[in-house]
Amino acid sequence: MKKMTVLVITLAVYQLAFTQESDSTQKKSQTFTISGGVDGYYRYDFNNPKVAPYNSFTSFTRSSNSFELGMASLRADHSFGKVSATIDLGFGTRAEEFAYNDANTRFALKQLYVSYAPASAIKFTLGTWATHIGYELLDPWLNRNYSMSYMFTNGPFTHTGLKADISLGGKSAFMVGVSNPTDYRSAPAMPKSFIAQFSTGSKNDKVKAYFNFLAGKQTDYRKVVQGDIVAIFTVSDKFSLGVNGTLQSAKLDLDSNGKFTSNHWEGGALYLNFDPVSWFGLTVRGEYIRDNDELLGLKNVFAPTLSMNFKVNNLTIIPEFRYDNAGNSVFYKNANETTKSTGSFILAAVYHFNRDW
Repeated sequence: MKKMTVLVITLAVYQLAFTQESDSTQKKSQTFTISGGVDGYYRYDFNNPKVAPYNSFTSFTRSSNSFELGMASLRADHSFGKVSATIDLGFGTRAEEFAYNDANTRFALKQLYVSYAPASAIKFTLGTWATHIGYELLDPWLNRNYSMSYMFTNGPFTHTGLKADISLGGKSAFMVGVSNPTDYRSAPAMPKSFIAQFSTGSKNDKVKAYFNFLAGKQTDYRKVVQGDIVAIFTVSDKFSLGVNGTLQSAKLDLDSNGKFTSNHWEGGALYLNFDPVSWFGLTVRGEYIRDNDELLGLKNVFAPTLSMNFKVNNLTIIPEFRYDNAGNSVFYKNANETTKSTGSFILAAVYHFNRDW
């Protein structure tokens, strides 16, 4: 009887230890992260226009002399072994404009995807994700300028489809995929696009380069091919610079007669980042768009932007000065008079949080 009691106790202790070890192993193989943020801004255009878009032809800041809410964002990332999932939600005018092809609502699905990595060198992703094209990103805490570039505004925002990320060894990787037409979450019977990216960098990560591509028939009357290059150089812990160049070619059949006309626009931007101290940073963005075909309606545009970043823990205050000069008179001075240039000031507040569980 004593031997039986000892055996039972031993088995119980072993089972408890095994269960705890198994639970511990499972917990170690799982990661769960909650992140998000909020932002708001005040913008004043010095030409003092009275009608929309208030001399702002780039995303998310189409107002003047008004305090505006940007976006409340909440993102959850979970991974368990070879499988992971992401859901990224936004609420506000910024999210609504980003998901413009969805129903007209200020609550938007920014990203939603699942991934499976059968091996360490390859990962498949299905769902909706932010575009790989361009230097700037939707979430304001991921940019140093608050206002957006013309290249961001007129490039793709999201892709919905299937892609494969393939490691080529070292710092190099290749992504290839197929997606719905640009920015469409749902596209029954619509054509599909081909997307790709080659990325590489130096061993110390001080130099990174991304070569991006998109091609496809967006509708029966629009075909788009876009090539894009992004390079990032970290000179020191206080100074870095980014370069973005893009070329988009579009074939259009505006009168539906079966004859397509070729149009294109191209752009380049240089980002100079200087952080003399931990609580203050300075960024100068110089952007130039050449649009002789007036595909964007702006002809040629030069838009330098100076942004200051004052950091207090997770909060960043961004005073920003911007000047836009176009090749045609698209900016309003008053209801009846237009001009080729305008200047604006923005004061923005951006808060971001991140928590691992």
